[in-house]
Amino acid sequence: MIRATAAALLWLAVPAAVARDSTSSDWRTPNPAELLVLDLDRGRLVIELAPAIAPEAVQRVRVLAKRGTYDGLLVHRVIPELIQTGNPNNRDGGHTELPDLAPEFFFELPSTGATTVRSANDVAEGWIGSLPFVSQTRADGSRRGWAAYCPGMAGMGRQAAIDTANSELFVMRTAGRRLDHDYTPIGRVLSGLAVLRGLKEGEVAPEPARIVRARLAADLPAGERPKLQVMDVRGRAFAARVAAARRQKGADLSVCDVAPEVRSAG
Repeated sequence: MIRATAAALLWLAVPAAVARDSTSSDWRTPNPAELLVLDLDRGRLVIELAPAIAPEAVQRVRVLAKRGTYDGLLVHRVIPELIQTGNPNNRDGGHTELPDLAPEFFFELPSTGATTVRSANDVAEGWIGSLPFVSQTRADGSRRGWAAYCPGMAGMGRQAAIDTANSELFVMRTAGRRLDHDYTPIGRVLSGLAVLRGLKEGEVAPEPARIVRARLAADLPAGERPKLQVMDVRGRAFAARVAAARRQKGADLSVCDVAPEVRSAG
């Protein structure tokens, strides 16, 4: 269960030419087996899962989506910072018959594939795939990372104990960095965040949205799968995007201020 106040959301006016001048090598197509598609009665939400970061939590979400557990459930809580859903009882404190999960707050940052946006001393912020992270370098040179809860980040809800995550999901409507290294991340929204930002707020949502269907993209008919591409954080276009953000924000730049663009591939 998460209790929070609103956090301000800041978007950078990164020049449109950054994306316009990109090449095909600057974009990647997500794996359909790693796309969670939540069809709400208000619109579609597409989340790219991060099994390399939180394998047990992602596997739980896959299992629940495949067996239809999320179908018909409400977005039961909407506050300025985030939304919550995924409890079979449609309120805080619910869970399935499956065992609760151990926390997966930290991960070992790979030696390749991560792009740094900001660094100071032994701490760095950046992106790996579509996931924003913070990392700290140890004495032996290895880097321990954790997810940065920027807008669009999705994680496992829980009760007070850190090992009580079960089925509940939350999605950030704004940045909520107080949640860093305290909640298990499962991925990040690629499409549909505007749907969640349009919901009426309430500790008990006054007009709750309903999940009509939750499936992995790989389990949907080809014609129903989302057709999206994500800017590759290892490419030149994203590097140009970061450089533009640095010029605008200077020392105040945060990993939440610059994100890989998502475009339609259909």
